[in-house]
Amino acid sequence: MNPLFHEIFQKTRLLSKELNLVLKEYDLFASQWTVLYCVHSHGEMILTDVWKYLNVEAPTITRTVSRLGELGWLTTHEGKDRREKIVRLTEEAVVKFPLIEASIIQFENEFLKGLSSEEQVILRGLLKKLDNERSE
Repeated sequence: MNPLFHEIFQKTRLLSKELNLVLKEYDLFASQWTVLYCVHSHGEMILTDVWKYLNVEAPTITRTVSRLGELGWLTTHEGKDRREKIVRLTEEAVVKFPLIEASIIQFENEFLKGLSSEEQVILRGLLKKLDNERSE
């Protein structure tokens, strides 16, 4: 195995584990937060667009959205086609979102404190380049 992939996998697992500890206060997991953040960032979304954007299998997103609905974070309604589901944040989620986001930002800043701003820009560019190479 290429050591680079091993390092990426290790950091990804660590990031998820640590983020789950931050989100525990809000009874959320990292996977749920990514869905909430996606819907918050894009506004009302078709469920299909959520799973495509997050690169997650449709059944997984469907279960996560269903659970977030049960927890009062998301609402869903039918689109033009009855098979199409549209999701959006609940009013309560809109109110709570900035508080959670502040906790996340604090966590991110702590996690990245070993990298300068320039190094963060370089790392982000390199990661995007990997994605671009794959899609060409």
